[in-house]
Amino acid sequence: MPRRFKRLINVVDSTTIKLVANCMDWAKHRRKKAAAKCHMRLDLQTFLPRFAVVKAASTSDATEAHRLCAAMKDGEVVVFDKAYVDYAHLYELTKRGVFWVTRAKDNMAHDRGKALTNPKGRILCDRIVRLKAAKSFQLYPEPIRVVEGMIEIDGKEQILTFITNNLEWAPSSIAELYKGRWGIEVFFKQIRQTLQLADFLGHNENAVRWQIWTALLAYLLLRMIAFLSGWKRTFARLFTALRGVLWSRLDMISVLDCCGTASGEIRMRGRPEEAYLPGFII
Repeated sequence: MPRRFKRLINVVDSTTIKLVANCMDWAKHRRKKAAAKCHMRLDLQTFLPRFAVVKAASTSDATEAHRLCAAMKDGEVVVFDKAYVDYAHLYELTKRGVFWVTRAKDNMAHDRGKALTNPKGRILCDRIVRLKAAKSFQLYPEPIRVVEGMIEIDGKEQILTFITNNLEWAPSSIAELYKGRWGIEVFFKQIRQTLQLADFLGHNENAVRWQIWTALLAYLLLRMIAFLSGWKRTFARLFTALRGVLWSRLDMISVLDCCGTASGEIRMRGRPEEAYLPGFII
């Protein structure tokens, strides 16, 4: 879906990484638990990370939103969860010409406003409102667009309320934009399963931070190899293929061509010296 947009679409979210509580006092999350949190801004079209902040899990998501979106330019789009909602930050993005889409908080008070479009299909409401609370209105004095729609989550239909500062897009496009936010969850799943961000070599804050940075750099290198070789299969399969020849003096792209997966054909090639056959002499 995001390919229909001719704008750069950024997705902001965070993932919690469990640590050992008795060794990492800097990352104490609960009484007997410790965790770090990686705040990420992901390019939804290229599926590449653009900015990351690694801190203790006790850090609030909303406080890191300013750093994650600081380099965004006029005309870009950012999508994030309601945990990152900060009206002062949203107003700053609006003044910079950045379009944002997020979910409304449950306690967001606003006036009735006026209808922008008529409800149609899975869209239940599309209105332009203003914040009702004095403090919230002072932080964000501009109109806000509220869109309610039926979204399927885990096979169940749920009513979700989205807010945005864009008044021109179709309400269905706003719902689809937020639905595309789940792409960053897929990204976190990929780096967790393949790059194994579970066992850390050091216990201090810098050691954990540098290991996460190294994992992200490895992800970028693997994605570059996949792009140069025309890889059409999953990232996990790419990681497995290259890990098997990591300590051999071989060209990575040639390895993928040799496997046949880059051209769409699956061919298994092996060397006799790699097999264990009793009594077999080369």
